[in-house]
Amino acid sequence: MHSVMQKNMGEIEDSAARPKVTDAKGILKQNRQFLDYFWDIAKPEREIRLKAVEDLIEHLKQSEKPDELKYSLKRLVDGLSHTRDDARSGYSVALAQLLSVFEEISLKSTLDSIKEKHNLQTVKKKFVRNAAFGNFFGVLALSQSTRLHKEPQVMLECVRLLQRLSQYREHLRDLPRKTMVDILSETSKEVFEEVLLSALQSDLTSALNTPEQLELLLVALQKFPSVLKPKKLKKLLGTTAVITKENMPKLVEVLKTAARSVKKENILPPVAFDLLQASLREDNFEMFWNEAIINGMLSEMPGPTHYLSFRLLGASLPLLSVAQLEFVLSADVMTHYGQHMLSAQLADRFKFAPEMEKYVSEFMQGCADADKQLAVALGFTQLTNQGYPVIPSCWKDLEHMDLCALQKYVEWLMEAFCKPQLEKCLDFSTRRQKGNQETEVESDGCVARFRKWIILRLMFIGENHQIKKREDLVMKMARFIFFHAFFDVKKPTPEIPETMQALSVPIDQQTRASVSSAFYGLLQGLNTMAVLGDSAEPERRTLGVKADGSMWIYCVVQFATMLLEQSKHVQSVQTLSPEQRQGWDSMLGSVEALRKKAKKSSSPEHSAFQHLFLLVGIQMFKAPEESLELLNDLRTCMEKAQAKKTKKKKANGKSSEEEPLWVEVVVEILLSLLSQPSRLTRGVCKAVFSRICPHLTQEALHSILSVLDPNKDEDESGVMVTDEKEKKKKHKAGEERDEDEDDAESSSSSDDDDDDEDEAMEEGEEVDQNFRLDLMKVLQGQNALATEEDGSDEEELDDAAMMKLDGSLSALFLEQKKKIQAKKDEKDRLRKEKVLVRDFKIKVLDMVEMFLSKQGSSALVLGMVEPLLSVIENGMSSETSQQEQDFLRKAADIFRNRLCRAKYYCREIDGREVELHDMLERLIGRAQKLTDSSVSLYYFSAALYVLKVLRGVVSEQDSANAPSTASELRLMGKVDVERATTCFRNALTSFMTKRKSPLTGAMFIDLFSRFPVLCVNLLDTAVENITAGVREHQQGQACVVVLRALQSKDVKNLMSDAQRTKLHQKVVDQLAKSFEDVQCKNKMVREKIVKALELCQHLVRIVHGQKMQVNLELLQKVLKSMNAEGSLQRPGQLEDTYWSVMKLFGVLKPKMEKVKKVVEAEQTEETTKKKKKGFLPETKKRKNRKKPTVLEGKETPDSTETAGGASGEEGKKKKNKKKNKKRKPQGGEGEQTQNQPATKKAKTPQQQQKKK
Repeated sequence: MHSVMQKNMGEIEDSAARPKVTDAKGILKQNRQFLDYFWDIAKPEREIRLKAVEDLIEHLKQSEKPDELKYSLKRLVDGLSHTRDDARSGYSVALAQLLSVFEEISLKSTLDSIKEKHNLQTVKKKFVRNAAFGNFFGVLALSQSTRLHKEPQVMLECVRLLQRLSQYREHLRDLPRKTMVDILSETSKEVFEEVLLSALQSDLTSALNTPEQLELLLVALQKFPSVLKPKKLKKLLGTTAVITKENMPKLVEVLKTAARSVKKENILPPVAFDLLQASLREDNFEMFWNEAIINGMLSEMPGPTHYLSFRLLGASLPLLSVAQLEFVLSADVMTHYGQHMLSAQLADRFKFAPEMEKYVSEFMQGCADADKQLAVALGFTQLTNQGYPVIPSCWKDLEHMDLCALQKYVEWLMEAFCKPQLEKCLDFSTRRQKGNQETEVESDGCVARFRKWIILRLMFIGENHQIKKREDLVMKMARFIFFHAFFDVKKPTPEIPETMQALSVPIDQQTRASVSSAFYGLLQGLNTMAVLGDSAEPERRTLGVKADGSMWIYCVVQFATMLLEQSKHVQSVQTLSPEQRQGWDSMLGSVEALRKKAKKSSSPEHSAFQHLFLLVGIQMFKAPEESLELLNDLRTCMEKAQAKKTKKKKANGKSSEEEPLWVEVVVEILLSLLSQPSRLTRGVCKAVFSRICPHLTQEALHSILSVLDPNKDEDESGVMVTDEKEKKKKHKAGEERDEDEDDAESSSSSDDDDDDEDEAMEEGEEVDQNFRLDLMKVLQGQNALATEEDGSDEEELDDAAMMKLDGSLSALFLEQKKKIQAKKDEKDRLRKEKVLVRDFKIKVLDMVEMFLSKQGSSALVLGMVEPLLSVIENGMSSETSQQEQDFLRKAADIFRNRLCRAKYYCREIDGREVELHDMLERLIGRAQKLTDSSVSLYYFSAALYVLKVLRGVVSEQDSANAPSTASELRLMGKVDVERATTCFRNALTSFMTKRKSPLTGAMFIDLFSRFPVLCVNLLDTAVENITAGVREHQQGQACVVVLRALQSKDVKNLMSDAQRTKLHQKVVDQLAKSFEDVQCKNKMVREKIVKALELCQHLVRIVHGQKMQVNLELLQKVLKSMNAEGSLQRPGQLEDTYWSVMKLFGVLKPKMEKVKKVVEAEQTEETTKKKKKGFLPETKKRKNRKKPTVLEGKETPDSTETAGGASGEEGKKKKNKKKNKKRKPQGGEGEQTQNQPATKKAKTPQQQQKKK
């Protein structure tokens, strides 16, 4: 029966392409395995198909049954037209293997059966595609059988069949042509000359008409040059060669057709590449490139023809000589490619650049000739748009460049920077640039643009680790960029090679600024560069040094010192003052002293201090004043640190000598440098701190974390406002000058003073009481206040008194204005100070993040947990400015991703177990006391991190792989299980018994999943709170926690069968108790019941599945009582979960009667009864024609109107009156209101006839 079903299924699958297979002898029923081979051949998986083909051939070899072989041949031929691509290819491969192994099968008969089975003339139109594929894959199988060359006549018929299949291009594309080419490539010269040449005569004669026929001719020329001699070509084409001026118009049309045919595929047509090869063989490449490509293909509008030219350019690179490469890369094809590069920058434009980069990359990888590589690199570099190269400066194709070619290329770039010869470049302008004369760039501007690009290219070569280069080349580029960034040539000298190349055009200020920034970018790359060359030791991971151990930056500083000493030959762009030069010399002295110490005893201390001095010193050429201040600060900090170190040595004796205090010194220096708002110092500190991370001590880390302490904001702000105080002094001096000017102005113009006083009064929010008293005193002193006895005060003051009073008032108001401005300045100063403090702390957070990423397994990390938590907690309750939010977000991200979720964590905690357990209790206790649940989550995560550290690695496997056996699960490392269980039990009880607890159920689910031992210990408490929870929310969370615990395989492995049975019984009893007298009165109760039912569903399944001795009768009884009144039969999550549980007990949800249908049926009966009015006799219709018409879906009013009906009718009248205010009523109002809708919707028969 099964074999019959297989047979029927196979017939259904291939019914679209072949009739039903008959099995008169019952062969198909003999071997089930034999039929399975054909099913596997059609499967999508390639491995299964190949295995099935191999097994089928092996089976046929061993069985030696002619019936099976005949059936296999017929089945494989039928499968060639399968609807799926994978099945067709599988059947084709199987047929090829069958014909190759069993040579007794005739190729002629096989080809005839293929033609008969997949006849393109008799097949239905909708099956033409399958039939075409059947013929093609049949010929493909014959060609792959390795027997086709032995039977020339069969080969001839295959070629003719492929020629006929070429017209089905919409289905087969160029597959027939490719197969024909493959057949030709495997054909011998004799067979081609005797058999195929006559058959292909028509195709070869018309080779210049279509791409397929031309491709056939080109392949034949390439394969059989001795057969298709020039005389033969003369007979076929009329010319002795393919690439001739007479054939050029036809070749161009063929190329255009080929380009349009592959528009969607975005590939290079093979006929174009074969034509290129033919032009090289016939030594007519330049004529082909000029006539066919430039004058022919590029004459069209940008589109497929242009893209074919670009692809042909990329594909031709490996085939051309150096001269031909220079010719091609300087022709119009490159110009058009450059214009495409600029226009393709717009959105939704096709971009050819990735394809060209792929072509160039393949050429660079496969080419061993340095001259060719250099020619290609220069050709693309010299393609410029108004002086700026089109190719980006970051060009990954240079990664495969030969060392010799790279050396020559860098030398060319340096020479082009000094003496730009833009006339040798292939420069172009777009149409928009030509039309807009304002955008034209002058020659000096083009030179500046070209120089900027060259510097960026040199910088890319220097800092890219993938480009293979030597140290001398890197140093040469660094010297070159540094020299032209900060120095000018006075007189050339051989001692400085950079001075020997004179600048043809002086460097402008903007270009020099870009060169300066490029130098510092290159310097940053050199500081992180690994040792170059093969001599580098694999275990040596020091970055930023050469092979001899000297730092790159030290070599650059030496070169800078040499330039400063050669004042006769070179001149610094920014002249250093004597004080700055002295600072430079002192920096060199400090570095040399440190180098001497390093030679005696190598220590990271010396390397760190050297790096710090050199980084700060090299900044002097860009910002000399700022760099000098940093050097002074650095020197001061070092002196203080050395003094502190000597004091500690005297106090502690020998023990202090072993302590690496240099790290603390460097950290203090870095913090003092970071306190200054400068991008330069930030980069310096980041580079130095990354080097000293492995050597940090507890004191050094404490000094970093104390900056982040929210309780020390005021103390730390004093560090940040050093520069602000100077600005404040200058501001005060300016205010004093302004006061003098104001006094002079007040004596000369009283009107201006009045205006200032008004402004001062307006700016002040409230007039303080002291100012009011001062004002009263001034007025009383001048007798300007009116008393009760005086009638008027205007007559008592003369002009002199009035002038005196005005002067006193102006002085008073001016003083008040200064007080108000001082308050504003103080507020502004405090705000800026706060911004600087916050910015400083963000920089310190960068140091913390770097330490955690580099030294995550250090024991010092444990001391960072609580400080980071205090930062997060304080940030949650502070102001909501954008900077504060960024700081908080960064701190939280570092804590969560770099600390808690880090792959590497501390594993050496010997002697710190008590300390870590105390920290665990503090964290859990603080998590319970908080009011914000989000902050509490961070504390709880920190507690789990401490627990992970205490547990350590529990097995020999990687810590990422969770242990599975019970013995490994019970291993908790150095965790005091009882103490930890008590701690978390108190937290769980607090969560379940407090109404407003910051803890959540997800926290304990995370705890249970990561630490199954604690989960087993806390399960009883969670089960009890299914009914003992203070609110429904806590009870529901208890159900969720218990459910996740019971679903855990680790918990199951830790408990014995008796313990599990007891636990399940306890949970069942608690659930039964929670379901008693439950009422779904609100949303919280419903959610709790849903979670309890989900737990109940899991329990019942486990009990029934594992046949545990658990009594479920009470639970079943309580669940039945919940639906005693039928309240749980409506659709919803609660009802669906309830009935899924009851289904496990064998109780199905009763089917609800569809009452709606009955009601609809009654309504339809009523409407049909009322609609019977339409079937009354015509005489009765005429008598009652004035009755209101009945609309579809509306009921007619009763003959006897009630009071309600009348009022409804009046309401209708009012609405209709509002709608039709201008229309006068005709006849009765009721008649009008009821007939009006009918007149709008219904049309008379006469109107319908007119419309028709």
